[in-house]
Amino acid sequence: MAYQPKDAFYRKAKEQGFRSRAAYKLLELDRRFRLMRPGDRVVDLGAAPGGWLQVAAGLVGREGVVVGVDLQPIGSFKARNVILLQGDITSAETEIKIRSVLGGMADCVLSDLAPRLSGIRDADVSRSLELCRSALRLACRVLKPGGHFLVKTFVGEELKGLSSELGEHFASVERSRPGATRKGSSEIYLCAKGFRAGNLPRRGVGYEDSAGQNEGQQL
Repeated sequence: MAYQPKDAFYRKAKEQGFRSRAAYKLLELDRRFRLMRPGDRVVDLGAAPGGWLQVAAGLVGREGVVVGVDLQPIGSFKARNVILLQGDITSAETEIKIRSVLGGMADCVLSDLAPRLSGIRDADVSRSLELCRSALRLACRVLKPGGHFLVKTFVGEELKGLSSELGEHFASVERSRPGATRKGSSEIYLCAKGFRAGNLPRRGVGYEDSAGQNEGQQL
């Protein structure tokens, strides 16, 4: 199916002032899973250009805080409850910065990370899974008990294994494909709720200097 960068959701986002069409994905996912509430602390991984930040900031309100992280610079926000960080999510330095600005443990971690696609399916799937696992490792280090984790991945044989990994750390794991997903895309979201602190995933090899693994942006 031909790629249509300016489809109905793209045009709707422009009309309603959202930075990306991905905002409608998060709105639908939050309605279904009730991920965020007023006053929550939220971390958005792969936050550029900021569509999810806009949605999350509205949901948590003035008493909440949303920290957006991306390797790419994110355009500034007027909202005082949005804090922007530029950095590699696999680095200890970035984790320290997130903890510092959050002001406490996170209620929810969102990940819309995706690799720059090469067109080689096996390589793209492998890089996507590594991003998911990097996001999971960070989520398990900053989430409070009972917190939630939403992560984008892609349909494939590896999906069952990733779901099982999430199930080791969360009380429930569900799959969802929002209506705003582009036709022909194989992306899918896993929503993990009820974080069980204790058994943390092992940090990846080269945790201190693995810059470049999370180069993706929102699709």
